[in-house]
Amino acid sequence: MTSEALIEYIHNVLITIHENIRETSDRKGWANEGELTHIESRLLTYNEVLQTFKIIAREMDLPERELGL
Repeated sequence: MTSEALIEYIHNVLITIHENIRETSDRKGWANEGELTHIESRLLTYNEVLQTFKIIAREMDLPERELGL
């Protein structure tokens, strides 16, 4: 796998995570009380995944901006 392909893969994963955060946040606005806990849990999980990407990128001295972080 080339480094360009790897970066494209990471970009696509991050774009998908950001889209999921946006969609889930939008859903939060019209969700009923029973769904709110599930939605909040999903948002926390998505944000934890993003933070994991950022932490590992920093630890490895990778360019966060170039990776889309």
